[in-house]
Amino acid sequence: MSTLTTLDAAIEPTTSAVPAGRQAPAPPRRRPLALLRRIGTRSAAILIFLAVWEVAPRIGLVETTWLPPFSAVAQSLGKLLADGSLVEHIGISLQRSLIGFGVAIAIAVPLGLLIAWYRPVADFLDPLLEVFRNTAALALLPVFTLILGIGELSKVSLIAFACVWPILLNTISAVRDVDPLLVKSARSVGLSSPRLFQKVILPAAVPTIFTGIRLAGAASILVLLAAEMVGARAGLGYLINASQSSFLIPEMYAGIVAVSVIGVAFNLVLVRIERRLSRWRH
Repeated sequence: MSTLTTLDAAIEPTTSAVPAGRQAPAPPRRRPLALLRRIGTRSAAILIFLAVWEVAPRIGLVETTWLPPFSAVAQSLGKLLADGSLVEHIGISLQRSLIGFGVAIAIAVPLGLLIAWYRPVADFLDPLLEVFRNTAALALLPVFTLILGIGELSKVSLIAFACVWPILLNTISAVRDVDPLLVKSARSVGLSSPRLFQKVILPAAVPTIFTGIRLAGAASILVLLAAEMVGARAGLGYLINASQSSFLIPEMYAGIVAVSVIGVAFNLVLVRIERRLSRWRH
């Protein structure tokens, strides 16, 4: 009997003890329920919005001619997907947006690091940056069209111009706001300037830089739509504008829904990339 009591006393702490400040893991059977509850909570607002969109035209709160029920829009969306036209428009828009977005990253991130790291460069370029950062990209659409024509070059260039500023300004802010104690500690152990930049400055700046990149991703979609409404023959902006001009209102809303889905997906991809690059924070 004493042997059994001793064994029980030895086994009990290892099976029931939970580290302080931590909750015990949920039983395996409860995890699917917790996941479903989380999905339901996060999607509740969207489902309510779609329900209101469906019901409001049907009960006469809004005119169905101008705002058809969501089911009619979903039907038009399915028809555009079935005949392949929506996929074609999405492909062309994504190509323009990603090229301009990539060019903006390739220009803005190195330039922002250079401006933030070297004070003479900042003093030289700051006045010019202040002029352009306060100039709306859409206001320059006629300028880009006149100089570069109505082809792909003007659209991609306008997207790149709109995306440069959020990335550039956030990159400058990210480098300048690095904790000075981190920099002093790194210098005290003898890190050279290149190693300091690589090991301390860049990792600490990644989250703020990606904030600018995510803002630029949203800007690329917005400016793309405006650019495609002028002189384009394909793309989501062209689809929305052409549907409105032809009084195909469900198709117009289908194009808008497609833009929203692409924007959300684009942001999710950028969030995943940011988490991978700043894994040390977690």
